[in-house]
Amino acid sequence: MAIVDMSNNSDVEVEFDFVGVRKRPASNGYRPAHMLKDDYLTTGMHYYYDTGEIAGNGKAIGSIKFVTPEAYPNCLWVGKKISIQEGIKIIGYATIIKIFNPILVDDTR
Repeated sequence: MAIVDMSNNSDVEVEFDFVGVRKRPASNGYRPAHMLKDDYLTTGMHYYYDTGEIAGNGKAIGSIKFVTPEAYPNCLWVGKKISIQEGIKIIGYATIIKIFNPILVDDTR
């Protein structure tokens, strides 16, 4: 397991799975949109643990720091799969492995 650098104050640890739509690799600091709820799309900054970038069809473990998580509390659980988007185009998915920010935890699951 990779060492987690929490200096970036990430909200979640995820498995990234890009689906081959991007022509260029995504690098640390990439800020796509994420569909956290059926009606809520928000931006989040990516960090990839063992590599500085992921190919357009690659997989990696890393973390995401979301913008204003207090605006969408109680919406995530371990195992939830959220889409990664550029506009309306889905370019990949992130499956939640750990939740670091307690405000995001959905305790009903």
